[in-house]
Amino acid sequence: MAQNNNSNNLVVPKATAALNQLKYEVAQELGISIPQDGYQGNMTSYENGSLGGLITKRLVTLAEQQLAGQFQ
Repeated sequence: MAQNNNSNNLVVPKATAALNQLKYEVAQELGISIPQDGYQGNMTSYENGSLGGLITKRLVTLAEQQLAGQFQ
């Protein structure tokens, strides 16, 4: 298993599984295969950037929908 040197800290640690699921869903939509061992060092910057960009777009959309529902 690859060592995780990620310095990002989740505000809600219980969200890890949901974020990983989102990552795999987005990768599948883009036709990118994430290695089973979790090591993404052999993936191109373009692939990783595409994943991160689309994940961020999805999370912002979800937050906007929640906020819109909260203030209606």
